[in-house]
Amino acid sequence: MITSVFRRRLWAPVGVLTSLAYLVHQRRVALAEMQGAHGQHPVDRSLLELKMVQVVFRHGARSPLKPLPQEEQQVEWNLRLLEVPPQTQFDYTVTDLTGGPKPYSPLDSQYRKTVLKGGMFAGQLTKVGMWQMFALGQRLKKNYVEDVPFLSPTFNPQEVFVRSTNIYRNLESTRCLLAGLFPHQKEGPIVIHTDEASSEVLYPNFQNCCSLRERIRGRRRAASLQPGISEDLKKVKEGLGIASSDEVDFIVLLDNMAAEQAHGLLSFPTLERFTQLIERRAVDTVLYVQSDDRESLQMVVGPFLHLLESNLLRAVDPATPAGKTRKLYLYAVHDTTLMPLLMALGIFDHKWPPFAVDVTLELYQHQESKEWFVQLYYHGEEQVPRGCPDRLCPLDKFLNTMSVYTLNPDKYHTLCSQAQVTELRNAQ
Repeated sequence: MITSVFRRRLWAPVGVLTSLAYLVHQRRVALAEMQGAHGQHPVDRSLLELKMVQVVFRHGARSPLKPLPQEEQQVEWNLRLLEVPPQTQFDYTVTDLTGGPKPYSPLDSQYRKTVLKGGMFAGQLTKVGMWQMFALGQRLKKNYVEDVPFLSPTFNPQEVFVRSTNIYRNLESTRCLLAGLFPHQKEGPIVIHTDEASSEVLYPNFQNCCSLRERIRGRRRAASLQPGISEDLKKVKEGLGIASSDEVDFIVLLDNMAAEQAHGLLSFPTLERFTQLIERRAVDTVLYVQSDDRESLQMVVGPFLHLLESNLLRAVDPATPAGKTRKLYLYAVHDTTLMPLLMALGIFDHKWPPFAVDVTLELYQHQESKEWFVQLYYHGEEQVPRGCPDRLCPLDKFLNTMSVYTLNPDKYHTLCSQAQVTELRNAQ
């Protein structure tokens, strides 16, 4: 059996769920009194008070993770692209989730083994990406410091919780976002929390989830052989002069294309001709590899959804002690996190999440009815989550949408262990 690596401190107590059920019932009763004969009464937004914001964002532009095979065609990833703009400087320190030393990052060690033409490592955040993240921080500052005085103008650890995957480009992206959000930093470094790779929930954890690992085994290579994808891949390879024997799929092509376009670079003159096709087939490849059925999405993003849900539950529970919740939660994740998250919320547009994109959840309380609402944004644009009647979604309906895919640690452990249990039975 897989040893459970999740610590209980990461998850909301089960009793909070019961508490929320009662709260939601009470809010529904209050809201029913406001409803007319023709349905729900329009909500007076002037009576809504912002209570909490959760921002889930992808890192900024970076170098590709794997170069295309023809060395003579590869672009030069010059080390000057790593220069840090002074405006993005922000002092931070990294700890594990309990405040202990920063964990070892096996993924960063792996990226450093790939040196690109020009001297950069694979997957390094560039100054273009730094500016992108700084701009996102400035947008958050305008929304939650200037337009609405929700956050203090300087970083306050009692208001803001920051968590990132333990990958350097994400830590540095978070630094740049914080520099844009809090240009007047208080003295001393702020803390960015991260977790061991073995128990990370901010990306699909194939290492920790045996069932997920078994489901995707061999499927990425098989995806390139699927009807439609296979023919299009052959056409693109021929157009770019890539040998059919080279192990290049649409995900590798998109990764290089997106990185080059963000930096105004071009390896193949004909690459732009295939831009839309490459993106569409890269998405198709991911959907084939990871699948969008309920169990697959649960294993891919369920534990992270549980974190987001737990933050909502604590915020609406009057029994939550002071200091146990924050006004703002920042989560630095990856495209492989955002795609299943968007699918689970019912707002996936079948486009690859770009660099520095964000999903933002705002929690409001109506000052008269005491009803709770959620407002969802993707890339700064208002969204209507699955199961919600409008962009301003009653909290209970939003939680119903999340609950289809949310996994607490026990359920996650059970689901992820099924493949290993089957293997042990077959071996007996």
